[in-house]
Amino acid sequence: MIETLPLGTGLPEDGAFMNDRQKEYFRKKLLNWKADILRESRETLEALASENANLADAADRASSETDRAIELRARDRQRKLIAKIDAAIERIDDGTYGYCEETGEPISLRRLDARPIATLSLEAQERHERREKVYRDE
Repeated sequence: MIETLPLGTGLPEDGAFMNDRQKEYFRKKLLNWKADILRESRETLEALASENANLADAADRASSETDRAIELRARDRQRKLIAKIDAAIERIDDGTYGYCEETGEPISLRRLDARPIATLSLEAQERHERREKVYRDE
């Protein structure tokens, strides 16, 4: 079980952001998340491999193929998520984890706890999404 991250001000008593305790907390959280994804992927692959593809009814075959395609798409999204988790662990190792890629300011611990792969502060993320919406609407 992962310890609870003290989220009060986001800063420990010595004032340091992303101290060793916080880094270890997020490393464990990320590694556990990755392990869960990999376990689920193995279970899905085993289920897909054991499925009987020789269904007599065309509707059953079509339904089975649709289910398979949805599962594979989900696994692809999770593969991309694992890459983001690995990148976050690398940022922990190189000391850049928890800092906004756009502003260089610390990302709130509450945001990191909710989305440990975050690379932008909430404000920078909101700006990014507003710009994306403007381009999408044009």
